[in-house]
Order: sequence, then structure tokens, then C-alpha cells
Amino acid sequence: MIILVGGEKGGSGKSCLAQNVAVFLTIECGASVIMVDCDPQRTTSDWIQARNNNRDLASINCVQLYGKIRNDLLSLEQHYDFVIVDCGGQDNLALRASMSVASHVLMPLRPKRRDLKTVSHMDDIVATCMMINPNMRASFVITQCPSLPNQANRIIEAKEVCKTYDINVLDAITYSRNIYDDSEESGLSVMETDPKSKATDEIRTIACEMLQAASATEIRKRLTKKQMDKLRGNYGTGGSQEKRYAV
Repeated sequence: MIILVGGEKGGSGKSCLAQNVAVFLTIECGASVIMVDCDPQRTTSDWIQARNNNRDLASINCVQLYGKIRNDLLSLEQHYDFVIVDCGGQDNLALRASMSVASHVLMPLRPKRRDLKTVSHMDDIVATCMMINPNMRASFVITQCPSLPNQANRIIEAKEVCKTYDINVLDAITYSRNIYDDSEESGLSVMETDPKSKATDEIRTIACEMLQAASATEIRKRLTKKQMDKLRGNYGTGGSQEKRYAV
């Protein structure tokens, strides 16, 4: 399964979200995950390097790819449960190539006017890519929300703007919390920094809602079933070939 975390607006927390979802899938769901860094700023690549220098953390692989990466992603998908693509904040070849093969597209937006101005363009890109990849599930997610009660209307208004387009909007959001920045600097995720934090709950909720699963346990069961089905398929193929050759 290929998950793209991308969008036209920079600074909305795409890399942070991709990294934390990758750790959630690795640790709590038992998935094999590889990250693809398409951003020239190398935010995720640097995070992976810091992470893999710490032997106490679960290792996550990462590659850097740019441009027409469609075939590369399809190749990686054969070897991992999840390929998580972190695209930079711009409309480029890598973004569109990823959308052409992605199972899920997660587009973070802050509840700010300059972020919401990009929704129309992202809607056009999604519509174009769905002509090639009609099974893609694209979703907006509101990130870095203010936690003050008197700012709650900003979040509601941002969701309403997104809902005027034919793209799903997640109920789950992230709030602006220091733990996101603090954990990223050390190659950690929020769930490794503080498993009981509100930020950890936010990541779990976003990942599960995106994948339409009730919990990490359900995702783990899906992966186990998929692996068993694959083993049965391989066995069945081998058996039919053996029978054919014998005849």
C-alpha cells in the first residue's frame, strides 16, 4: 500500500505527519515500512539518519526519489507493507507520479487562509490523477490547530472550506504542540517520546481514520490476513505448475 503525504502548501507539517504515521505502523501495527523522501530539503532523510543512529529505536528504511517515480514506487510496494511518500510543498512531477499509484493521499492544511487558498488547486490535481488511479482515497487533514477555545471556529471553518470540494476531510486533527518539534529533532516519534501524550492519540486517530480501521489491532489483523493469502497464493501457484510439469 502506498500512502502519499503531500500538498501544495509548505509548512503544514507533512514530513512530521509522515514520520509519525510511519512509526505508528511499524511499532503498533507490526508493518514493514519504507519512507520515500521527495523533498529537496531532506527533512525525512535527516530524521531517518538520526533515528537509525539510535539502536534502541525500531529501524525504518528510507530512499530519496525525485521526478517520475511511479515505477520506483510500484517496485517498492512489492517488498513492503507500506510505502510512505513525503513530498515537498509544491506541485511537481513527484507529487503527481505518486498520486497516480497511491492507495491513500493525505493532504495536511493549517486552518489559515493562505493554506486554504491551495484547496482548489489540489482538488484539480486529485481529479486529474483519479482518471488514472480511480481507487485512490484522498483526504484533507487539518494540522497545527490552535488549542485556545476561542479559536475553535477557525478549525470548523477550515473543514467547511475543504468540504465544499469533492474530497474527504478527516474528523481527526493535530494541535500545535511542542512535542512534535522536540521529538523530530532526535529522530523520534511522539509515541516514543511520550506514549500517553495527546499528540500520540492524534497520530493514532489520523492513521486509523485514513485507513478506515477501528484500531492498530485491526490494521495488524489485516496485514496478517494479507500475508497468509499471499502464502496460499504462492503455494497454489507452485502446486499447479508442479502438476502441469508432471503431466
